[in-house]
Parts: sequence; structure tokens; C-alpha cells
Amino acid sequence: MQALSPELRAYAERVEEVATAFEADAYTWQGEIPWENLRLLADEGLYCPSIDEAYGGEGMSDLASVVLTEAVSRACPDTGWFVYTQSMVGPRAIDLFGSESVKEAYLPGVTAGEDHISIAISEPDAGSDVGNMTTTVEEEDGRLVCNGEKMWVGGVPFSDVAVTWVGFPEGLGSVVLPLDDPGIEVVEEYRNMAGYSQTQFSIDDVEIPTDHVLTRGEDGFKQQLVSLNWERLGSSTLAIGWAAAALERALAYADEREQFGQSLDEFQGIEWKLAEMYRELETAAGVVYNTAASADGHESAPSRLKTSVAKLHASQVAEEVISEAVQIVGARAYQQGHPLEYLYRLARGRRIAAGTDEMQLNTIARALKGDGVPKVSER
Repeated sequence: MQALSPELRAYAERVEEVATAFEADAYTWQGEIPWENLRLLADEGLYCPSIDEAYGGEGMSDLASVVLTEAVSRACPDTGWFVYTQSMVGPRAIDLFGSESVKEAYLPGVTAGEDHISIAISEPDAGSDVGNMTTTVEEEDGRLVCNGEKMWVGGVPFSDVAVTWVGFPEGLGSVVLPLDDPGIEVVEEYRNMAGYSQTQFSIDDVEIPTDHVLTRGEDGFKQQLVSLNWERLGSSTLAIGWAAAALERALAYADEREQFGQSLDEFQGIEWKLAEMYRELETAAGVVYNTAASADGHESAPSRLKTSVAKLHASQVAEEVISEAVQIVGARAYQQGHPLEYLYRLARGRRIAAGTDEMQLNTIARALKGDGVPKVSER
């Protein structure tokens, strides 16, 4: 695994120390935002590390956000989920592409642990196929007007705005959509497998202020794809954090549980399971951390190829490791309300959200066909 610098190692240790306060209420949030945990991280100067310092972040690299997300996810999976979305998804896009006025309006509340920003990409007829989106922004009498529909949007009840992918006349782009506009109507609220709220809403003649446009024009779509690299990287980090939490629980249970006159971890079959779980976790973590380390500085991003490999591998490893943890603990872990049962439901979503397994495979294959196998100097 990529070795952490002394600065990042010290940062990780601080996060781990603070995150111990989250353990008592972990697995109880039921899809609600653990605001008190986010505010504590913010008060300690640990939250949203890759957001610019001018807006309350630390101006650090994506590697710092990976460190934060993994450490917090191991202590409290729900806090980790919100850390990821606010450090590496919607607010990160505003930080890099937004106007000064939009950054000043929305980022300080996020970095203080007080506000939440959603991201809206999918539509009823456009999931992975973003080119088929029908949500548009067009100029009408000198105004920018948005119409369309979005679904599977997380965090809408907690958010004032959503970073929203749209089609401009000249191609794809993105805007900061005000969710309190009268033209926004909730069509349906869903609860996903993990109990998280997801919203489908329509957009009817919502005016978009010109300073709320993030990307448009010839380079707009390229910038959108770059922003997905952070999302894939963050999703990968969540996966390894949750897998590590499951392995820790399985290890502790196997040490405590006695059957046939000895603890479970004295049976070679269980020993091999634990060893294989760690091997998978360590390889996935190595891919994730090396991918994050390949991004040079605050405004750069790791490559689409690297983040697709990390997303695909970490998501599959998380499901496998958590499944084996359930197997070791047995019937208790299969009951609703058990931490491992919850982790399994959470982890299953990682193979869909931020790009399905199949989309990652397509991306990897196309990159290899176009550019070949990366050289040693390109690692």
C-alpha cells in the first residue's frame, strides 16, 4: 500500500481518535445525517480536507479525503457515507468548477458540518447512459431556464441545492439547482435497501442564475467525467472502510466464540477465512490509496482508468469480505439490526452507485484498447 506521509499519518491518527466518539451510536442512524459527528469533525479541523481553505476546508489532496473517509467509516458507517458525499462529490464539484459567489454561498456551511449538498444525475430513462438525459437548460428571454426530471437523488430532505447534470444546447454540463424553488416538485420518495432516502423530483421552468452554472461548452462533458473520478474514488474508500469494520467484528467474534471446546479462530477453516478476508481487503486498500496518491495536488484528479479499477475491485471485495464475516458470525449476523447485516446491505449498493460494475469494466476495456497496458513509468 502507498505509505502515508508523516503529515497524513498524523492526520489519520487524529481522525481515528476523534472517531471513537462515534462508535456508541454507530448503526443507529437509520439513514439520518449524524450532524453532531460532522460538526465535531469540523470543529476539530478534520472535515472536508480537500475543499479549499478559503471556504473552510484544508486545501489538501484527495488522499486526505480517502484517509478521512476510511477512518470514519470503520467507526460509524453512516457518518462515513456523509463524509464521503460532502468531501468528494457535490461540494467538491462546486469547489473546483463553481463561481466565487456560489462557493461563498454554499461551501462554508458544508465545511462547518451544518449543510448538505446533493448531486442529481440519473433520470427515469437515463442511468448509466448519461448521453440520453432529457433535463435541459435553455436561454429564454435572457434567462437560463431548467426543465426535466431527476431520480435516485440522495440527501434531498437535508439539502438546499443539488449539483445537477443537464443538457445545454451545445452539450452536457452542470448547474447548482436550488431545491426550494416552487418549480421543484417531489414525485416520489424511495427507501433503498440500506434504509437511505432517495428522491425523484421534477423541474418545471426553474430559473438558474448565471453564476450557478458549473460547466458548459466544449469542455463541459470532460469536466463532468473528471468529477466522476472523485466520486468513484470516494465510493471505493467507503467500501474498504466498511469491509475493515466487518473484518474487525468477525475477528473479535471468532476469538470469543467457543465451539467443541475451542474458540472459532483456532479452527483452520476459520483461520483461512480470516486470512483471505484480510488479503482481499489489503489489495483493495492498496489500489484505492495508490489511485488517490496519483492525483497531484488540490485541483488534480486521478485518472478515469485508475478510479474505475479501484471502484470495481473495492466494491466487489467489500461484498465478499462482509459476506464472509456474516458467515463466521452465523445466525446472529443474519438478523435485522445486527451491524454485519446492515453493513452487507450498505455494501451491496457500492456495486451500483457511482457507476455499476459493468460500466467500470467497459471503461477499463476501452482505456486498454485505446492506450494499451500502462507502462512502469505511468504507475
